[in-house]
Amino acid sequence: MKFFKYLFYIIWRCWFYGWVLLSIVAIFPILIVVTSTENLYLVFFKIARAWAKTILFVMGFKVKITEEQHIENNKSYMFCPNHTSMVDIMLMLAVAKNPFVFVGKIELAKIPVFGFFYKRTCILVDRNNFKSRKAVFDEARRRLSDGLSVCIFPEGLISDDKSIILSEFKNGAFRLAIEHQIPIVPLTFYDCKKRFSYTFFSGGPGKLRVKIHNFINTEGLTLKNINTIKKQTFNIMYNELSSDLKQQ
Repeated sequence: MKFFKYLFYIIWRCWFYGWVLLSIVAIFPILIVVTSTENLYLVFFKIARAWAKTILFVMGFKVKITEEQHIENNKSYMFCPNHTSMVDIMLMLAVAKNPFVFVGKIELAKIPVFGFFYKRTCILVDRNNFKSRKAVFDEARRRLSDGLSVCIFPEGLISDDKSIILSEFKNGAFRLAIEHQIPIVPLTFYDCKKRFSYTFFSGGPGKLRVKIHNFINTEGLTLKNINTIKKQTFNIMYNELSSDLKQQ
């Protein structure tokens, strides 16, 4: 019985990586063009959303969204989802219609094919390098000034410890939100770790539930309020995840 279980996981993982790789290769020439200039970023974003939805569909994932507050078109936000899985990226793209830019770790740029376009379209950060962290803020400010939104996973890492519900938040997302006076949008991803964690022999098709919480207004706030809104965002997501665990 264990043999078939492990065989399923091997096929499951290969199916995912195969689709990610081959789908990118299939539209490689188009991606080269639309990532060659920032003027075409909105076109790239539409393609990225279609790609993400395709990957989730072929993996047997069904996205279920609960909204406490509606995300308005043509408005900039700071999206802050929890981070537990590789499919968080696809799920975020599927959920948010507003064009946004990911701020992500530089290590992902090393992934063959995916990494090539990742570094051309995302804001990369080397958290061990102070100059890199500063450059991220400068680039994020510029993209926000262009009217885009930004998505930052505020935990800054994915914990392998199953007992950790939510890791400590970094300051970056909240600092940028205050500086640009844009709403913070906490998003809770309930099922990504269960459906597709970084543990190879795990996962399976099913629902990917998302909750878009009430936004946190930053108008009138200053950098002195970073810790307050960081804690507020953390508590919203932590309480939601804790409550969901108790109901299982």
